[in-house]
Amino acid sequence: MGCQVEIAARIVAHKADFLLALKGNHPILEKEVESYFDTAPADELAVKTTVEKGHGRIETRLYSASQNVAWIRADKSYPGQPRFEGVETIVRIVNRTEYADRCTVDERLYISSAPLDIERLANGARGHWGVESMHWLLDVAFKDDLSRYRSGHGAKNMAVVRRFALGLVRANKSKGSVKTKRKSAGWNTDFLLEILQLK
Repeated sequence: MGCQVEIAARIVAHKADFLLALKGNHPILEKEVESYFDTAPADELAVKTTVEKGHGRIETRLYSASQNVAWIRADKSYPGQPRFEGVETIVRIVNRTEYADRCTVDERLYISSAPLDIERLANGARGHWGVESMHWLLDVAFKDDLSRYRSGHGAKNMAVVRRFALGLVRANKSKGSVKTKRKSAGWNTDFLLEILQLK
């Protein structure tokens, strides 16, 4: 949905908490949060590390969070950028992915209205990845972005159908990517019935 002040305000107004990724749409705030974590004293940080193995890779995630956000709340100028209200916590996640032949490292930064609870924040950030992964799969395997349905019930109905189909394909235990299984189901009626769990 993007890191937008209006969305954050609506979430807080409904008595919920936001956890929004800083991805360049607020470059000054993103740089300041990044700079904070680069120099933050260890006693200001709550940290958690997770290691996951599978799909030919090892993923190590280092979660760091801080409630030292008074400098964000301070009334200072962000030229051309509205201020976020209700920020209680900032989060950094460093993700290291090791494959047999290479290693990648990426970093993500978040702002949140939730109080500092490293387990809850880590789970929320991990949930972001799941949503992004689903949208990426829908675009790549189902060509969601190329759909001509743009308004009315057709667009909503097809979105439901695509997500339902993605769930069925993912639930199938046979080897192969979502895209491969989807193509195989189109070519092979027996495999289609297997995916639909009718066989």
